[in-house]
Amino acid sequence: MQGPANDDRFFKVILSSIADGVFTVDSNRLITSFNPAAERITGVPASQALGKQCYDIFHADCCEEGCLLEQTLRTGKEAIDQPVNITNAAGERIPISISTAVLRDDDGNVLGAVETFRDLSAIEHLRKELARNYTFEDIISKSPLIHKLFSILPDVAESDSTVLIQGPSGSGKELFARAIHNLSPRRENNYVVINCGTLPDQLFESELFGYVQGAFTDAKKDKAGKLAAAEGGTVFFDEIGELPMSTQVKLLRLLQQREYEPVGSTEPVRTDLRVVAATNRDLRQLVASGKFRDDLYFRLAVVRFDLPPLVERREDIPYLVDHFIKKNNARRGKNIISVSPDVMSILMRHDFPGNIRELENIIEYCFVVCRGSIIQREHLPAELLSTPQAASTGRLSRDPVSEAADEEGRIKAALIASRGNRTEAARQLGIDRTTLWRKMKRYDIDPDHLPFRA
Repeated sequence: MQGPANDDRFFKVILSSIADGVFTVDSNRLITSFNPAAERITGVPASQALGKQCYDIFHADCCEEGCLLEQTLRTGKEAIDQPVNITNAAGERIPISISTAVLRDDDGNVLGAVETFRDLSAIEHLRKELARNYTFEDIISKSPLIHKLFSILPDVAESDSTVLIQGPSGSGKELFARAIHNLSPRRENNYVVINCGTLPDQLFESELFGYVQGAFTDAKKDKAGKLAAAEGGTVFFDEIGELPMSTQVKLLRLLQQREYEPVGSTEPVRTDLRVVAATNRDLRQLVASGKFRDDLYFRLAVVRFDLPPLVERREDIPYLVDHFIKKNNARRGKNIISVSPDVMSILMRHDFPGNIRELENIIEYCFVVCRGSIIQREHLPAELLSTPQAASTGRLSRDPVSEAADEEGRIKAALIASRGNRTEAARQLGIDRTTLWRKMKRYDIDPDHLPFRA
């Protein structure tokens, strides 16, 4: 039978092994225990913390506005993952999340309270790094391929040239189109989206160009089309490869002469608008097969953007995951922090036939089923877990760039999940601490510039 001495020893071992900071207080808020993670995050040795008032050691901004621990002692209500900032012993401001609970004896009498807290510095750094270096409008990328497009996007937007954006479904074509409009002199006018594959030919032309009274049976009066709504602004033709040949001729006239005729009219309408088009098909192949006019293609492709699939820019996955987590937290009122290294490894290995849109849908699904603060393997959709990439425990045969992106993503995920604790991150990754340090140097995760604390 285990005695009180053994229970106390096990309690100390448990507290020493976890990455979260933990301290306990008595009913007067005097600190009675202070674990190693609490020492690491605050920079205060346990020997200095024990017996002191919690607010003399734990300098949090909530201490001034309303101490969460004091509220828990007074009301008995727990606090769960409340974001606050503390100032450590070196005077540095550290973002953390706090949870509190009352400690009672066997008879239900209040003995004190416990506070656990996790260092969010690694996550905040990733978000700042993302906001500073890897975003353009709503486009998120660390990929050199995308950054080449970033470099010319402002100049393209300032011009009035027609732009053709080619890329697979879900790769962010409309984000680029909207960015071109938002950065252009036309930004104060309308941005109109036209999907070329959604309507039959005749209905499509009447929606696009409008019609005059008597043009067809139900045309009781004149009606302006979507081109009129885009006057002075930008019209975005999505899936331009689906445009019927008969309409291609009329769109060519729009681009060449800046005019069009409403259905049933013989009078041209002059227009001032900018055209951006996108397709998930190779228009050059359509031209070669006679399904798309070559003169229209060259008019559309004055400036051409070719967006790579997500499988060719795996280095973006950790940043996109963080972005979608932040987006869903705001939308759903949750406080999910990150994904586990195991989940990040599965995501980094997945081929994403649906590209960025598929990744966003996966994170949204995880938010529905995850009740904790870290998305774990069991929260992923079943179809993702059934893929060979998810089932494999070894490395897949991929090119060195993809392998490096996978490893970099897993390292960042481990550091985030462990709140910057490199010892814990190395344990999760199954490598020793020296190896982790070396890999952080290789991927420019520089410990001298990142707020990770050993």
